[in-house]
Amino acid sequence: MSVDLVALKQVVQAAYDEHHAAPGGENASYIPYLANVPSNLSALAVVTADGDIVTAGDSDYRFAIESISKVCTLALALDDIGPDAVQEKIGADPTGLPFNSVIALELHHDKPLSPLVNAGAMATVSVVEATSIDDRWRRILDMQSRLAGAQLELSDDVNQSEQTTNFHNRAIAWLLYSADAMYCDPMEACDVYTRQCSTLISTVQLATIGATLAAKGMNPITKVKALAAEHTRFVLAEMTMEGMYGRSGDWAYTVGLPAKSGVGGGILTVVPGVMGIAAFSPPLDETGNSVRGQLMAAAVAQALGYNLYSG
Repeated sequence: MSVDLVALKQVVQAAYDEHHAAPGGENASYIPYLANVPSNLSALAVVTADGDIVTAGDSDYRFAIESISKVCTLALALDDIGPDAVQEKIGADPTGLPFNSVIALELHHDKPLSPLVNAGAMATVSVVEATSIDDRWRRILDMQSRLAGAQLELSDDVNQSEQTTNFHNRAIAWLLYSADAMYCDPMEACDVYTRQCSTLISTVQLATIGATLAAKGMNPITKVKALAAEHTRFVLAEMTMEGMYGRSGDWAYTVGLPAKSGVGGGILTVVPGVMGIAAFSPPLDETGNSVRGQLMAAAVAQALGYNLYSG
């Protein structure tokens, strides 16, 4: 579907101008690196399925990808073991609880329900086909880079900050292992999961991930196939169910598009067949979603009339 670039530029700039300095929210404080990111940063970017790029604000600033990385590892797992095995081993339902909830595991016999919460994300890492921890990490980083259309890099500072504070996730990994829901060494899965959350990405690169999913796995910038076309619908379904954590239902109700947030301040939204919309700003709401990012991304989608449920 072709997009009117003149209108798109006007919409993106207007959304940025209106919301880039919106009040409210706080940086994630439980990860020291994220607490120190300047809270005044804001960016908005759109990459279309044809490869056009429109930006506003600090769109070249590279921030921690955090939980948006779960989308990339899910894509890899779908290609490795197929959608039926992903649904059986990990799940496709919202937990209804915070993304790092242990109670969610206890309520469901230590089984993950979604690859987009921490428990399910570590289980997803564990099903990626690999011969070693380094091979597992290499394949996940390669998938992130293929989707983003650029070679992404691990931030040693982010990784160190997270590896030294990830005790809660280590406990979750052992709970998964005790329930036979972990498919490699649990500490290997936790280590690699922490690394995948510690890569740096710009808003343009994040929007490119969205555009690649919108284009059924074909990266519109590099023209490289990143994942199987038939698997993109499963990624988008998981994003719809749990991508915005406790606000996923509200987001579907008001915006009507698959989305994924990260506590680094990123918001990824996909208009299937059309474009990826990405926004970034560090202050988060109580569920872990960027306050300004939600406003900017929603404003673009609504101004252009994109909503999967509007017919």
